[in-house]
Amino acid sequence: MKQPADMKKVGLFIDTWYPMVDGVIKVVDNYARRLMQYCDVVVFCPATRGYSKAEDNKLPYKVVRCSSLPLINNDYDIPMSALDPKFNAQLMRSGIDFVHIHSPFTVGLAGVLYAKMHKLPVVATLHSQYKQDFEKPLGNFKPAVNVALNTIMNVFNQCDECWAVNEGIKELYQKEYGLTAPCKVRLNGTDHHPVADPQEAARIVNETYHISADTTVFLFVGRINFIKNIDFTVRSLARAKKLGLKNFRMLFVGKGQDEEKLAELDKEQGLIDEVVMCGLVSDKTMLENLYSRAKLFLFPSLYDANSLVQIEAACQSTPTLFLEGARTAATVKAGVNGYVSPAGEDNYAQAIMDILADAEGYERVAKAAHNDLYINWDDVVKEVYKDYGILKANKTV
Repeated sequence: MKQPADMKKVGLFIDTWYPMVDGVIKVVDNYARRLMQYCDVVVFCPATRGYSKAEDNKLPYKVVRCSSLPLINNDYDIPMSALDPKFNAQLMRSGIDFVHIHSPFTVGLAGVLYAKMHKLPVVATLHSQYKQDFEKPLGNFKPAVNVALNTIMNVFNQCDECWAVNEGIKELYQKEYGLTAPCKVRLNGTDHHPVADPQEAARIVNETYHISADTTVFLFVGRINFIKNIDFTVRSLARAKKLGLKNFRMLFVGKGQDEEKLAELDKEQGLIDEVVMCGLVSDKTMLENLYSRAKLFLFPSLYDANSLVQIEAACQSTPTLFLEGARTAATVKAGVNGYVSPAGEDNYAQAIMDILADAEGYERVAKAAHNDLYINWDDVVKEVYKDYGILKANKTV
């Protein structure tokens, strides 16, 4: 193996971008900001709805956007990079010497093709469970699902290396998706820091959302979309209430296409007083306060691969309650640094009650969540840059 080589300019490729906000966007943004300590960075992405060139220009790295088409009844747009001559001209003139793709669609494919053309190393991060994405619109028509899955795996399998966000995702891609490219685990991180004064953080949250000091707070942060199983959360809390759960608030932080559905479900389940819709909270300090105030982060998603929000929660010593079978729970040891409930709303409700009843056990798990699961992006990206250098050196052998 050659010694690591230096990169002058890294290209990060992603098929969505601000003003849309999701976990993958936050990962790429954190990569780009920290990689700027070592080299120049260009983010290649689509011109999503509502984007602003002025906002792009405020970023510490360069952003190159391609045209896109909006999807009806969906938060995302379709990038049209292959049909955008201006985008492709900018890519060809970019001078990047390392390619890192974070999605396998049109923009990600453009990155792979550029790398092949210029004999550059290319890495892909495996962020998502794409088969679920394909099954949602295609239903049980397996041939179409398989074609879609094979198409994106052809992109990933052209990469020099793939990075899975945890062992569960690595196993999924290798055993079920047909990944043949070399693969290793590269954990995500967070730019959050533990609050200096938890009591003051609690006071701010209580005052902002009209919560009494003795109220138990549960939290969700992310897209308000039922694909995240947040409707399951509400129904589980309604069951926990019947089991005797009192004086609690469930805070949903974020925006998304199912906000009205969620409000209707709150009413249907008799939780109008307990559920608080906080909307989008972009202030990092306030988010840190919210995580610190919460007793549990409720995250029964079976869709996510490895969500940043569970790391953000762990940063504040707030453990997460997952569901069995969740790939995003692969970094957690149940009952040690987090909680995992058996499937079903009754089981999830009972798990909440059991956790609250064991104060000593909770404190032990909360402390371990911070010690075991909190990773800072600075440390992650330092190792990422080293790996870039090794892959580039090996590419020239």
